Amino acid sequence: MKSLHLAGPDDAEKLLPLVAAFHHEQGYETDPAHQADAIAPLLEGSPHGAIWLVGPRKAPVGYIVITFGWSVEYGGLDAIVDEVYIRPAVRRRGMGSEALNEIAKALREAGVRALHLEVDHTDEDAQRFYARSRFKPRDRYMFMSRVLR
Repeated sequence: MKSLHLAGPDDAEKLLPLVAAFHHEQGYETDPAHQADAIAPLLEGSPHGAIWLVGPRKAPVGYIVITFGWSVEYGGLDAIVDEVYIRPAVRRRGMGSEALNEIAKALREAGVRALHLEVDHTDEDAQRFYARSRFKPRDRYMFMSRVLR
């Protein structure tokens, strides 16, 4: 995909407004300092994750954050789609699905065994979006979190 770029430190200025828009849309109570601190290590090459810009590098229309872990069940490295955001004005044009599929292909080629995500049980549009990229619900499981800060 020509319009998918691995983000680096120089992309923070273009990325932060997209992160702020996504967090606002989702109702996350994060502030600009939190958002900047959260993406900085990923932009600087942390082995724990990466961010891809969707759309033209100079004026991206979205982003995808992937984080990494290890799964005994899947037999190795796994990853989580932490955030996916495409500006509302350009949604439903296939850019998000294409970007997600390209990232999945690259991760598979790099040895990642499984790619996971969480989606709101009531958000049918998001569920259809992820299903188009071959994500399937695991009916026996529920993603649970414990905040440690």
